[in-house]
Amino acid sequence: MSKLIITAAVTGSVHTPSLSPYLPLTPEQIAADAVAAAKAGAALVHVHARDPQNGKPSADPKLYEEIVTRISAATDAAICITTGGSKEMTVAERARSVALLKPELASLNTGSMNFAIHPLAGKIKEPKYDWEIPFLQATEDWIFPNTFKTLAEFATFMTAAGTKPELEVYDAGMLSNVQFLLSTGVLKPPIHLQFVLGILGGMQATVGNLVFLHESACRMIGEKNFTWSLSAAGRAQLPMMATAMGMGGNVRVGLEDNLYLAPKVLAKSSAEQVERIMTIAAALSIPVATPAEARQILGLKGAAAVGWVQKSAAE
Repeated sequence: MSKLIITAAVTGSVHTPSLSPYLPLTPEQIAADAVAAAKAGAALVHVHARDPQNGKPSADPKLYEEIVTRISAATDAAICITTGGSKEMTVAERARSVALLKPELASLNTGSMNFAIHPLAGKIKEPKYDWEIPFLQATEDWIFPNTFKTLAEFATFMTAAGTKPELEVYDAGMLSNVQFLLSTGVLKPPIHLQFVLGILGGMQATVGNLVFLHESACRMIGEKNFTWSLSAAGRAQLPMMATAMGMGGNVRVGLEDNLYLAPKVLAKSSAEQVERIMTIAAALSIPVATPAEARQILGLKGAAAVGWVQKSAAE
């Protein structure tokens, strides 16, 4: 039986500060949440940055560098940096921190889509910051842009940096985009897919949809040519994680995807969700991968080869 890789996505750019007092916002908080999740059993941590003054999603490479430096000083978990960013960032801004920091893994969203989180605005009665409600409401009229041109550009600079793309698949058509990039040599197998379900504008988080995506990937890409993981938003998170684990897949949890531990019970950290996955894995007799084992399974370059470590060594 292959070992389970657990990823913790600790803050993201979907949820805003008023939705949970536990959402990490500063570099110190984001790194601390990631380290706690790693200590709980996560082999990978997925990071976004936020403006420490108001919690707004940020593309500032200095913030990313502080976050990843803090994480790697305290844990050997592999670090994945986002290129998803937020609706207010340009494509160039979304790519900048990955290009500069050269992490082991970086997200690469595999197609354009309606990415709507405007219903969350109705959950905020008294916002902590004035940007939150307009930010959420504006997604009702937003398309998350990921064209073939930018997919190729992102994949190319990741290859040059030795960074493995984590290919985010929100809908079935995005697998066709991945297949095309493989056929043209922009991507080379083995690849790593992450199915992202439950976003308004993408596929719903159901067992049938996950099975369909996995079977489609096996048929289109070849079962031996990819590894895969599942991210499921909101209340579907834990039930869908159990399904993915039973199918032999890997899983992603964390406050980016779900603010709750149980109905009406806010999670106080991403580590709490990781601990729940560890419990499920133990009940199913599924062994959990260490960071070293995750690196071997995914074919990552190793912590010593990331940009911020090399920069520190050169100094």
